[in-house]
Amino acid sequence: MASAVATDRLTKDYLAGFWRRRPRRALDDVSFEIGPGEVFGLLGPNGAGKTTTLKLLTNLIWPTSGSATVLGRPPGDVTARQRLGFLPENPTFYDHLTGVEVLSYFAGLFGYTGADRQARAARALDAVGIGDDRSRPLRQYSKGMIQRVGLAQALVNEPELVILDEPTSGLDPLGRRDVHEMMLRLRGEGRTILFSSHILSDAEWLCDRVAILSDGRLVAVGTVADLVRESDRAHPTRGWEVVASAMSPALVERLRARTRRATLLSEGRYTLELAAGERPEPVVAELAAAGAMLVSVTPLRASLEEVFVERVGAVGAPSTRSR
Repeated sequence: MASAVATDRLTKDYLAGFWRRRPRRALDDVSFEIGPGEVFGLLGPNGAGKTTTLKLLTNLIWPTSGSATVLGRPPGDVTARQRLGFLPENPTFYDHLTGVEVLSYFAGLFGYTGADRQARAARALDAVGIGDDRSRPLRQYSKGMIQRVGLAQALVNEPELVILDEPTSGLDPLGRRDVHEMMLRLRGEGRTILFSSHILSDAEWLCDRVAILSDGRLVAVGTVADLVRESDRAHPTRGWEVVASAMSPALVERLRARTRRATLLSEGRYTLELAAGERPEPVVAELAAAGAMLVSVTPLRASLEEVFVERVGAVGAPSTRSR
């Protein structure tokens, strides 16, 4: 089955400087594929090349070298654009228009007319939770509401592929939850989603696979589970977490020398993160001897955040390259 998105050694240089303009590399030899129906997260710190990648895929800028395909066609191909929805990082609209007028306008750009045009605008606004406010001018909208309108315009043509640049930017926790549910619904409908984010918990929960960019280079790609397993194999002695109840303050103090961290959960109930090299058995024995009740003993595993820090740190801190 053909890839929904594919890049092959995609590279982008920008000219920087005033008197002597020199090329500055924003994206360096990046190759990855996204299968139909996948939710794919593009992760990285500021300046890593996430937005540059999405702009190349949507034909807003052109590569210095390398190539890409979107829905089997070159970026910018009209037939591919008909099947694509895109949300830029900071969507901007004519603020004298109402929400429904903006969506009707975008539906018209796709060639929809009459009742179909109005129905698509209404469905897209419903999908992102814009209710009665759709009849108000956008100048009265909050930043989060503008972001929702941006999401709606990305969905008005019911696209096969949705590309979202920081889709939860500006949203409160309830808004983020709504976007998560919308993305899961789109995946359930068989649509492909590519989104960039710096919120790793979003990616860990939503994505089938992720790619991590650092300083314009691709440093990791795969499922979250696979990347975590690779990290655990490279760092097998992460330690242990012991949870126990009925612990006295004196017992906690005696065990502090063996722990990296002791966290109070409730009265007498603690989580003990053992220091590197400490085995859990002696701690468990001391807990039993002191009359404490053991709740659980769990080996510490890597998280996506730890994988991210390891991979980005291995490349080095982001430079002043263009984003």
